[in-house]
Parts: sequence; structure tokens; C-alpha cells
Amino acid sequence: MTCPMTLRNRMTWRNRMKRLASRILPAAALALCVILAGGALAMAQQGQFNPPPIPRSTQGQGGSVLELPTMPGHQGGNSANTIPQIVPQPGQALTVPSRELSNQQGYEQVTVTVTDQQGRYVTGLQRGDFKLLVDGQDRAIQFFRQDLNTPVSIGILVDTSGSMQPKIPQARAAISEFIHDLNDRDDVFLFAFSSRPFLLQPFTTNHYLVLSRLELLHAYGQTALYDTILDGLLMVEHGRYDKKALLVVTDGMDNTSQSTLEQVIAQARRMGVLVYSIGIGDPNSSAMPSVAIGPFALFGGDGDQVDARTLTALSTESGAKTYIIREVGDGEALRDACATISRELREQYTVGFIAPDAARGGYRSVHVDLPGHADDTVRVRKGVDVGHSMSASAGYPPAH
Repeated sequence: MTCPMTLRNRMTWRNRMKRLASRILPAAALALCVILAGGALAMAQQGQFNPPPIPRSTQGQGGSVLELPTMPGHQGGNSANTIPQIVPQPGQALTVPSRELSNQQGYEQVTVTVTDQQGRYVTGLQRGDFKLLVDGQDRAIQFFRQDLNTPVSIGILVDTSGSMQPKIPQARAAISEFIHDLNDRDDVFLFAFSSRPFLLQPFTTNHYLVLSRLELLHAYGQTALYDTILDGLLMVEHGRYDKKALLVVTDGMDNTSQSTLEQVIAQARRMGVLVYSIGIGDPNSSAMPSVAIGPFALFGGDGDQVDARTLTALSTESGAKTYIIREVGDGEALRDACATISRELREQYTVGFIAPDAARGGYRSVHVDLPGHADDTVRVRKGVDVGHSMSASAGYPPAH
């Protein structure tokens, strides 16, 4: 979800778009040369920016049904012998808010996660079970959906800085399982990031392509965490589904971004994107001084100090969750965290409403209760920025 921006914000965002294009387009050319030359995998951490195809939609009475496209055919090659292929399933329908509702001034929607006292996901709840408050005022729920198998547009952002060297195999295995656990129609892209982000795979519903790109992960350089999350938020806006998420896997702290933490938090607040993260390392360890030579960080660096504070702030703001793994070990904890996040995306609810006094726009706090389920825990983003149309992010083609 997006909102109107000031002139300064629009210029800042336009500059980010130019920066993203300047990173991606030369990288795509280099990747092509590397592939043709059969060069090292480490040099292939590049990509290209192609917005995903827009699916067909039809409007019905009081709501709309989005026809989900079937997945493109798999590509052949030797890697198919080592990476299991995803088998496409027949198309299915996704309920999205009607155009009339989503175009109403002040329409917003949020993702709600409900767990019981044992941490198990609570499903099967109905619209009447929820109580919604916006700026402390009761608001009617205009749209309600159980996301038991709702497709998601999701970006995977993997830290490949130098300190990740011993952790890359475990991260690759965990993310592979995460992708296998997704809905076959989920729209997925893949970033690797070190001193800057690299787009390894643009949005695709062909998960085999994403799995094959995991072999390109190679550790070197420093950690541009803030720049990468901002680019991920920008990229995920092009996803075809109204439910959007990011998965960030990192073991360090930002040490080379041009963007600031405040900018990242502000953008995450403006957008309805669930920002999940997995931090590998000790949040309390002391950082050692480092020396950077080109893309390589020598003599210490952030080591195993993970920026749990930033990751937790982003997930809390967006209604998602952060997992901290102090030692990667054989990767079991990392795999469990990925599996939990993948499952959570299938065990949620989407709640839509009209914000009060929508004409004035601005930030509104959001709170969701379950009056008849006092022992259950509800997780939702802290608030929404009012003043934009949902049509571009609700599964509809943009207006021309």
C-alpha cells in the first residue's frame, strides 16, 4: 500500500528508483557476460528488473475474483537433476476487495496473525470475532479474508557479506525449504546483498528459477542492510498480489548503506508489507574494527553481532516477526525459522476498513481485538498511512 508523498519525498523516491536501475541494468549485462563465459558463480550475483506480468481480473457483485495464472513451464538443464521441480496445479480463485471498495477514499487493509497460549496459530475465526479500532475508535470491517492459501508476493533478501561465509550453505538449504513450502502461485524475487544489493531473480511464479539462483550466493564484502530493505520494499510494490512480504536473512549490522534507519522505518510504516527477518549471531557481542579493501572486509568487522534492534523494529512495525539464532550450527534452527514464517503466511487473516476522516490523510494507529478469545494473542501492524488508493495493490492492473 502506498500514499501521497511530499515533493521532497517524491524526489527522494525517484532518486532511489534511478539508483536501483543503475545497479540492476549494468549488473544484468555483466551477468549475461559471465554466464556466456562460464565464469565464477560469485561474479553472477547480478540481475535485471522486470515488473511481473499483470494477471487478469474480473469484477463481481460486492467483490472481485482474481484468476491466478498457472506457473510457467520449467526450464531444463543439468540443475534440474539436483533441484526438485515444482509441479503446477490447476488455477484457483483469490477473493480481493471490490474496485468500488478499494477505490474509496481511506480504504486500508492489514494482515492479522492470531496465536493461542501455546503459540499455535488460530484459524477458522469469522469476521464477527474481530473488533477493529482505528485511532481508538471502533470501525466496521468492510473486507474480511482467511488467508489459508492466499498467494503472496514475497521478496527474499539474503546477506552475503564476508561474515556469512561459513553460513551460506545452511542459509541456502533453509531458504530452499522455505520456497518449497510456499504456495505454488506465490510471486517471488531474490536479492543477495553485501556492499550493495544484487537482484538474482526478478519476480516469478516459477519457483524452480528462484531455487536455481540460490547456487549463486557467495560471501564477500560489507553489509548494506538499509539500502537493500528499501530496494526490497520498492521491488515488492510490483508484486501481483495484495498480500506482500519480505524475508530478510542477515548476520550483521549495516556498515555501508547510503540510506538511514529512519528512512527504512518510515517506508516500512507507509507500506502494508510484512517484514520478516532472521538474524544469525549474538546481538550483544562487541564489534571488532575492520579494514575494507575493495569489496572485501578484513580484520574483524561486525562478526557475529546481528542488528536485532533494527530487525525487531521493522517486524513489529509491520506486524511480522523476527527470529534471532545465536549460532547457525547445522542449520536446523535456521530451517525451523524459515518453515515457521512460511507456515504463518498461510495462517493469517486480511481485514479491510475505511479510515475515519479520510480526507485529511495522515498516520492512524490500528488495534485489533478478539473479545470472545481473551487468551489469544493478536499481532498486526501498528498503523496505516491514509490517503491513497488500494487499486494498484489489490490485484488489479494499474489504471492507464
